[in-house]
Amino acid sequence: MKEIYRYVDEHQKEYLELLRKFLKQPSISTSGVGMSEMVLLLKNTLKDMSFSVEEIKTDGYPIIYGVLSGKGKRTLSFYNHYDVQPVDPIDEWEVGPFSGTIKNGMIISRGSADNKGQLLSRLCAIDAYQKVYGNLPINIKVIYEGEEEIGSPHLADFRQLYPDKLATDGIVWEGGERETNGPAHITLGVKGLLYVELRVRTANIDAHSCNAPIWPNAVWRMVWVLNTLKNEKDEVLIEGFYDSVKPLSNKDKYHLKNIPYDEEEILSKMGMKGFINNVTGEQLVEKYLYTPTCNICGIKGGYVEKGSKTVLPAYAIAKLDFRLVPEMKGEQIIKLLRKHLDKHGFSDVEIITIASQPTYRTNYDNPLVNAAIAASKEVYRFPPVVYPTDPGTMGAYHFCNDTGIPCVMYGVSNMFSQIHAPNENIYVEDYILGIKMSASVIDKFARHY
Repeated sequence: MKEIYRYVDEHQKEYLELLRKFLKQPSISTSGVGMSEMVLLLKNTLKDMSFSVEEIKTDGYPIIYGVLSGKGKRTLSFYNHYDVQPVDPIDEWEVGPFSGTIKNGMIISRGSADNKGQLLSRLCAIDAYQKVYGNLPINIKVIYEGEEEIGSPHLADFRQLYPDKLATDGIVWEGGERETNGPAHITLGVKGLLYVELRVRTANIDAHSCNAPIWPNAVWRMVWVLNTLKNEKDEVLIEGFYDSVKPLSNKDKYHLKNIPYDEEEILSKMGMKGFINNVTGEQLVEKYLYTPTCNICGIKGGYVEKGSKTVLPAYAIAKLDFRLVPEMKGEQIIKLLRKHLDKHGFSDVEIITIASQPTYRTNYDNPLVNAAIAASKEVYRFPPVVYPTDPGTMGAYHFCNDTGIPCVMYGVSNMFSQIHAPNENIYVEDYILGIKMSASVIDKFARHY
């Protein structure tokens, strides 16, 4: 691997410029801005690296599928996505959101962490391995989705329609992060997600606020709805919500003790006085990784622009996301939520399901996990931090849950990459190390770790 690492170091400028090329190309799936151009750039880049490339049509944006044959028997797949989040609020960006700016050792741009930096670090690893040794020691498949940021509505279709394309010995999923100047994270699972919109209407149209003494206000009604869902102790009050939550296994508890969380730095950088319920230490990490949530993402209704408008809102919406732990099912939570609202006198409140993703966990002991751990020790010179589950959500379930395919996540972002926020970023050093990491995983997985 030393020859490959040396090659990566000698060609890091080239690999940085390739990443900047991708970052300068917008690809916002929510609005469609730049998506067709991004597809073309991705396909051409894969072809330049000798991949056999196929554009798989969906009812939305296509999935780009590539195959590169190696000399080994095993196949390793990489899943990433080429779409990014919108850039709002634009005035909070220090640089142009699609400028690919490198500043103070950081690459600042939308998509740098989520997910183009992750995608390119793996492609560059494949390129470096080829340039040094010619043939790869393993067969490679890449599956690049264009709809991850809008809930992956066609990922399950891909699995059902193309089982031969999915067939693999292991999948490296989307991305992950590294401790500042320290070890990498290797993650084996994700929380599930249920995203819903609550809607309530109290009249046909908004009215003058002089009617407030006798006419109902939709925003107040929504506030009362939301107030029934969770108490000030952060306990979700939907009856039966926690019934499926299982106690931690012994291995979960073991890894929990080794998971760092820099409380002081996070509180300082985020400008917070403390965490919910003032939890700290191991209890804080356990709550972070293993507790289901009910989160208000936003509320809309009435008038909130500059100046005043004395209005009585007739309509209000609230967007909620629920992060689910293993054994919790989104469809069951919807039923419990409906029952809860009806019980509290809110049968008029409509529930619209926006997105739903199940939970997923990979077993601790398998060759891909072993290869990733060994590669991480070699590249970062620290034993990795193994996360049994991630607090976020990704679509790994669709590919892995019923197929037995092992899945790991690692990547090039950091705790303060500001994913989905202005000034999204990764460190140049982490991007280069991420290239070496994927090259090492390819090598070690081929050697049957």
